[in-house]
Amino acid sequence: MNTEVYPGSPYPLGATWDGKGVNFALYAENASNVELCLFKSADEPEENVQIKMTERTHHVWHTYLPGLKPGQLYGYRVHGPYEPEAGHRFNPNKLLIDPYAKAISGTIEWHDSLFGYEVGHPDEDLSFSTTDSAPYIPKSVVVDANFDWEGDKSPKVPYHKSIIYETHVKGFTKQHPDIPEEIRGSYAALGHPVTIKYLQELGITAIELMPVHHFVTDRYLIEKGLTNYWGYNTIGFFAPDVRYSSSGVLGQQVVEFKTMVKELHKAGIEVILDVVYNHTAEGNHMGPTLSFKGIDNASYYRLVEDNKRYYMDYTGTGNTMNAMLPSVLRIIMDSLRYWITEMHVDGFRFDLASTLARELHEVDRLGSFFDIIHQDPIISQVKLIAEPWDVGEGGYQVGKFPAGWAEWNGKYRDCIRDYWRGAESILGEFAYRFTGSPDLYQDDYRKPTASINFVTAHDGFTLNDLVSYNEKHNMANGEDGNDGDNHNSSWNCGAEGPTDDPVVNELRAKQKRNFLTTLFLSQGVPMLVAGDEIGRTQQGNNNAYCQDNEISWLNWAEADTELLEFTRKLIHLRRNHPTFCRRRWFQGQPIKGVGLEDIGWFLPDGKEMSDEHWNQSHAKSLAVFLNGRGLHSRGPKGEQMIDDSFYLIFNAHYEPISFKLPLKKYGEEWTKILDTSENRVEEEGITYGARKTIKVDGRSIVVLHHPINDKAK
Repeated sequence: MNTEVYPGSPYPLGATWDGKGVNFALYAENASNVELCLFKSADEPEENVQIKMTERTHHVWHTYLPGLKPGQLYGYRVHGPYEPEAGHRFNPNKLLIDPYAKAISGTIEWHDSLFGYEVGHPDEDLSFSTTDSAPYIPKSVVVDANFDWEGDKSPKVPYHKSIIYETHVKGFTKQHPDIPEEIRGSYAALGHPVTIKYLQELGITAIELMPVHHFVTDRYLIEKGLTNYWGYNTIGFFAPDVRYSSSGVLGQQVVEFKTMVKELHKAGIEVILDVVYNHTAEGNHMGPTLSFKGIDNASYYRLVEDNKRYYMDYTGTGNTMNAMLPSVLRIIMDSLRYWITEMHVDGFRFDLASTLARELHEVDRLGSFFDIIHQDPIISQVKLIAEPWDVGEGGYQVGKFPAGWAEWNGKYRDCIRDYWRGAESILGEFAYRFTGSPDLYQDDYRKPTASINFVTAHDGFTLNDLVSYNEKHNMANGEDGNDGDNHNSSWNCGAEGPTDDPVVNELRAKQKRNFLTTLFLSQGVPMLVAGDEIGRTQQGNNNAYCQDNEISWLNWAEADTELLEFTRKLIHLRRNHPTFCRRRWFQGQPIKGVGLEDIGWFLPDGKEMSDEHWNQSHAKSLAVFLNGRGLHSRGPKGEQMIDDSFYLIFNAHYEPISFKLPLKKYGEEWTKILDTSENRVEEEGITYGARKTIKVDGRSIVVLHHPINDKAK
């Protein structure tokens, strides 16, 4: 191997191949010496070349090696003080993953040498380990950034037209019979024509992928025979995880990911990544030394001010990335820009986003993290979605993120669950959630599309389990059922788990349709969890983060095809009618020339609701009129948007209720196009005249349609 060494450049960080050689650059402010280690193969126990990096510019160590090519494996050894109580944990006996590695060759093989201290020593992490970790840690990979995108461009689906589908790369295709077995569970399988056809027919406009940044499975899970299936334990913010590659581990995973994105984009489907910048896989003071901790611990993590041996933990994972530091802000921004510009992704969902806003101990909505994103000409233009909470004090920040951000609306989830299970709840809150949560977003000049509405997510019960279990059943996780949320707002409909009782099963099927109908006809942006449309179950497990098996994978062989067809029709009903996906808030003001408001709320007797009706916790039934002439929006050519009108009847009471339709001015004739008690979504149906009475089954929704002939096409 040619070991000729040039000074190189401090930018860009990471390993960059220019066609003639590779530039290496590593930020390590407090380091005294850095060594670049090159390996011939992934299973080599030690490096065959070690190069001392002598060039240092603005705390960045750099060098250039001519003749080096893509596929080259490397790592770093970083020297400096080992003083945990001062926040420094340098240990050159530990081979370190490049924080900017674009690919990582494999997964960790757990061994005591991966820790900077002697495992089992009475001084714990204050001791010092002299064992080499190189044989047990995956190597960073030099990649070739060239790729034929064939003119690929983002579909740029506006929020109000978006249908988000949260899914897991592996779980979605692992058991799919129509996808070649050798690629199931991979990026290639997600980009396969079978997958794309399914998503298109369902009506999906964006897939939100659970973490694909290279992650680590904690040692304690491995020792219990489990794994970190969800992937919320990142170690490589630039590297697509190697586990989902069907084509190779030396950079092929990058090509496979790009190909997946390109194929999805051809079908008009966006790719959103669930990203975890709030912490890393290195854990607390007793955690391993894999990358950041050994490169420059104090330059990456939030440390306890009066004893830097310990970490501030706002994430529940042992550590917190310090987004107040320029070095951390830079790696986050560089990572986001890389995934947009080089990998062509269309947006991000930020795990525990409140953590990134924390300055000192407060959650500051105008923290430097948001300032930098807001002014960035690349990042600010993609979809930015916050999980608006963390585990620290004051961490629940729903409705408090800046303009330009959408949020997972946990209040929507809780309200809709309570409404349909018959819990004590106020109709007024249901109305807020159904109309896009104006109480959370309207005063901040945000739109209804700031609300990402969901009833279920990866964390918690599936839709099927939400109506099948009162209690979580997490024994398979190995924590004696103590993990997972105890507050699920679920209702088993009369039997815990699977049952042969036809009455219970019929009610469960109807409740699933109720949840889906409410979700897709609410204002805001709906998010569906992969498999909910086919009745996927996790057997009552509400925290399947460690279950890389049939508990988590979609079971296509037992798909509920009736529910799937209902969901398809429901999604297309939403997509075909701007009434259900408004860009602006309801105003509740009379529309010029019509004399009707854009929205109206009605009691079963056909009269409009008054103020006192909204605060009755026992009330479970209401109807809502959506005026197709009240969109207050213009089309792409400036034309005034007009749609059909709809009358939606919600009956969460357990008995049937007769509803009288409103006066003729709201619509002379109404056609029933959806009834969750009958499992039908149709364009044609029974027609009712104004002031006629319609009987609505207990715990069900009826949707009535009134066409407007001069609507914009």
